[in-house]
Amino acid sequence: MRLNAARQFGSGLLLALLVHTVAGEAPRPVQASAALPAAAKTGSSNTPGTSTGSQPHDSSFIIGNDDELSINVWKEPELTRSIPVRSDGKVSLPLVGELQAAGRTPLELEQEISNRLKDYITQPEVTVIVQQINSEKFNILGQINKPGSYPLSAATTVLDAIANAGGFRDFAKQKSIYILRENPAGGETRIAFNYKEVIKGKNPQQNIKLEPRDTIVVP
Repeated sequence: MRLNAARQFGSGLLLALLVHTVAGEAPRPVQASAALPAAAKTGSSNTPGTSTGSQPHDSSFIIGNDDELSINVWKEPELTRSIPVRSDGKVSLPLVGELQAAGRTPLELEQEISNRLKDYITQPEVTVIVQQINSEKFNILGQINKPGSYPLSAATTVLDAIANAGGFRDFAKQKSIYILRENPAGGETRIAFNYKEVIKGKNPQQNIKLEPRDTIVVP
C-alpha cells in the first residue's frame, strides 16, 4: 500500500511539474522578416536617388512649338512645373534659364536640364513628359466654314476634321474631296474622299486617320 501511494504521489508530482513548465513557457518570438512590409523587403520607394512614377519615353517623338511639357525635378517642387513650348521653340526654367525644346526628344531635354542643374543640385533627377501635343496639326482648306490649321490627335479622321471645321459651305463638292499627304522621299500623295458615300456606309476605308501636315481640300 505504501509503495502504491508513493507511486501515485510521484506521478502527481511529475504531472504538476509538466503543467507548470508548459504554462510558464515564453512565447516564441516572431521572425523579423514576417513583420516587415513588402516594401521593406524589396527596397523602400523613398530611397534617396530613386524617383517614382516616371513614365517611359517615346524616343521617336520630337517636341514641337506649343506642346505642353511636364518637367519634374525630384525633391525640388519649386522647379517642377507644366510649361508650354514657346513659338520660338524654347522653354525657361529657374536656375536653368532658356532651353531649346523644339526639335528634341524628351530624353534629350531631360539630359540638358540635368547637366545645367548639377551646379546647384547633387545628382539631379529630371523627368520630361509631353502632357499635350499641340505641334502636330492638319490643314483643311476650300469650301469649309472654318478653314485653317487644327491640332491633330491620334484618332482624328477625315470626318472628324470636317466636323471640327464647322462643316461644308453651300457649294462644296462633297464627292470630290481629297487629302494631300507628304511623302518621306518628297512630293505628295493625293487620297480621294467621297463624303456622300462614306456617310452612307459605302467605302468606309476612305475615312482614314489623318497624319501630321495632312491637308484636306474641299473643292
